[in-house]
Amino acid sequence: MAVSLQAVRGMNDILPQQIHAWEWFEDTVRDWLASYGYRGIRTPIVEHTALFKRAIGEVTDIVEKEMYTFEDALNGESLTLRPEGTAACVRAALQHGLLAQGLQRLWYMGPMFRHERPQRGRYRQFHQVGVEALGWPGPDMDVEHIVMIARLWKRLGITDVALEINTLGTAEDRARHRARLIHYLERHQDLLDEDARRRLYTNPLRILDSKNPALQELVAEAPKLLDDLDEVSLVHFEGVQARLRQAGVSFVINPRLVRGLDYYNFTVFEWVTHKLGAQGTLCAGGRYDGLVEQLGGRPTPACGFALGIERVLALREEQGQRVAPSGPDVYVVHAGSGVESHALSIAEGLRDAGFKVVLHCGGGSFKSQMKKADASGARFALIIGEDEMARGVVGVKALREAAEQVQATREELPDLLRRP
Repeated sequence: MAVSLQAVRGMNDILPQQIHAWEWFEDTVRDWLASYGYRGIRTPIVEHTALFKRAIGEVTDIVEKEMYTFEDALNGESLTLRPEGTAACVRAALQHGLLAQGLQRLWYMGPMFRHERPQRGRYRQFHQVGVEALGWPGPDMDVEHIVMIARLWKRLGITDVALEINTLGTAEDRARHRARLIHYLERHQDLLDEDARRRLYTNPLRILDSKNPALQELVAEAPKLLDDLDEVSLVHFEGVQARLRQAGVSFVINPRLVRGLDYYNFTVFEWVTHKLGAQGTLCAGGRYDGLVEQLGGRPTPACGFALGIERVLALREEQGQRVAPSGPDVYVVHAGSGVESHALSIAEGLRDAGFKVVLHCGGGSFKSQMKKADASGARFALIIGEDEMARGVVGVKALREAAEQVQATREELPDLLRRP
């Protein structure tokens, strides 16, 4: 019995009828990032497992449950498909001395991998756009990132998104909060699930990030990190809020927002929507001032964010936003003895002139070829037979508007096809 070969569950093909929306989004993102002075960087899909354990935190869902990790058969090294992009970007900046060259505004785009239960908006292979700013310590860069994203939503025509912000303060703030949080949770150990009990003394802040509905009331009543902030943390957070108000960006403070990675400090934020069900976070990020030093570099302030491409495109579709596929400019129809090479020459000449051209292949009657020309979405069909070739002309038929078929010489074609 033949085995039906299919894509791995949660790792999806992007088909030709979908790709135009992706390409439009990617082009929009590149223009948007260039307008803020960010430069692209591309890192490998596979990294040493130790990078993510050190950066993300060993007692996190990502490291404990979600990473695709395997042993290299050649040398026994533990390798991992990247579950997020920040750690790899910082690793690359350190390895290649980018920070010695000055402050860095960087961005990347590509697939990430997490072993999760697939559902709408949550896949095992998913795609992100990531932005990292390395070297800026103040709340002005935190706000630049948030304002950038607000501008992107406008470019994409996206509405029904809301900004939630919080601060995780300094390591000292979190140490004070940790003691109070453990004391609170110890008094309610009978309500904790298995994960929460395991993390109670290793990483209790992660309990606040639990998605278990049974824990939500307990989490809601837990001590708030905002109550344990020192003056430095408060000033930074107040600076973020003041700048957002000045920029006209609405937000709400969510004291339970902690993010799922250990490297964050100070500002964290999420852009969320209620239109996509449980997977409502479109974009998230924050400040991670300790990560560069944690990965072996000098102390360097840093912040960044990532947005999920699948979720953003799903929201656009939910809101009725469509990107019309673009067909070729010209479809060349040809038949007759010796005509094929002549048609190829004309098609190549039009490509030299900047046109998108489909040259019919596979033979067939003029009638059957014209049906394919119409189905292609082309604006014009060029018709070349033995007679046209002998007279040095081609027939030009408009396919998207009512107009008489005309004839043109090879030299006249480019100007004729460019007419409105």
